[in-house]
Amino acid sequence: MALNKSVFKTRALTAVIFVAVMLTGLCTHAYSFFILFSIVHFGAWWEYFNLTDKITNSFSNIFTRLGFATLGYAVVLWATADVYQLSELYLRENFCLFFSAAGFLLTITGVFKTNRISSTAFQYAGFGLLYISLSIALLVALAGSSYYANSTITSWLPYGILLPGFIIVCMWVNDTMAYLVGSFIGKTPLSSISPKKTWEGTIGGIVLCALVAGICMYFIDNNTFLKFPVYSWILLAFAAAVLGTLGDLFESKIKRMANVKDSGNFMPGHGGFLDRFDSLIFATPYMWLLFQLFLNN
Repeated sequence: MALNKSVFKTRALTAVIFVAVMLTGLCTHAYSFFILFSIVHFGAWWEYFNLTDKITNSFSNIFTRLGFATLGYAVVLWATADVYQLSELYLRENFCLFFSAAGFLLTITGVFKTNRISSTAFQYAGFGLLYISLSIALLVALAGSSYYANSTITSWLPYGILLPGFIIVCMWVNDTMAYLVGSFIGKTPLSSISPKKTWEGTIGGIVLCALVAGICMYFIDNNTFLKFPVYSWILLAFAAAVLGTLGDLFESKIKRMANVKDSGNFMPGHGGFLDRFDSLIFATPYMWLLFQLFLNN
C-alpha cells in the first residue's frame, strides 16, 4: 500500500487539530476531561444508531436515540468518583437517578411513536450500552478514582490522567505506526473486513507501540504513585495495541454490515466519532480489568 501524500496531509492536519483539542480536554482539569468524553459518548451513540438503522433497515426516532444515549450517560455518571461534583452536589448521587429516569421515559416515548418495532434494532441498542457507555464509564472511573485517591483539586496532572492517558496514547501510537509501517512496507492484507490494513503494518504498530508507549510511561510513572516496572508497562502497552486493533476491526465489521465507508464525517480524513474512538472504546473495558490486576499485585 503506497503512501498517498494528499491523504496523508489531510489526515495529518486534522490529526494536529484533534490532538490539540484532546490534550486540552485531557490535561486541563477533571471537568474538561469529563466534558470531552461526554461529547464523545453522545457523538458515538448518534453514529451508532445511524449504522444500526442501516443494518436492521429500520428507523430509530429521536426519542429512542436520546433515550438509550441518556440511559448510557447514567452509567457514565455512576462511574464518576467523588471528585466530580457541582458545589456540594456529587454527580453520581444527585444526577444518575435523574438521567436514568429521563432515559427510560424517552425510550418508552420512542416505542409508542414507532410504527414498526424491530426487536433486532433494540438488541443493537442494548448492546450499545455495553459497547459505548460502559467503556466511557470505565475510562472516567480510571481517571476519577486515581485522581481522588492521590491528588488534590488543584493537581489534575499527573494522577488523574495517568491511566486513561496511557490507553489513549497507546491507541494513537499504534494507529500512527501501523499506518506508516503499512504504507511503506505493507503487502499482506490483514483481513477482508478492513482491506487497507496489512499484517506488516499491524505487527509494526503493535511492536512499536509496546516499546515507545511502554518505555515512556515507565519514566513518567517514576514520578507518580504506581511505579510499575518497565516490563509491566511494555506488556500493558502491547495488550492495549492488540485490543485497539481488534476494536478497529470490530467497528469496520459494523460499517461493512451497514455498507458505509465511515461512521461519520466530523473529522476530514478520519471519519466520525466511532472511527476515531473505536479502538479506545473496545480496549478500555479489558484495560480496566488489567489495571485492576496490576494494581492489586
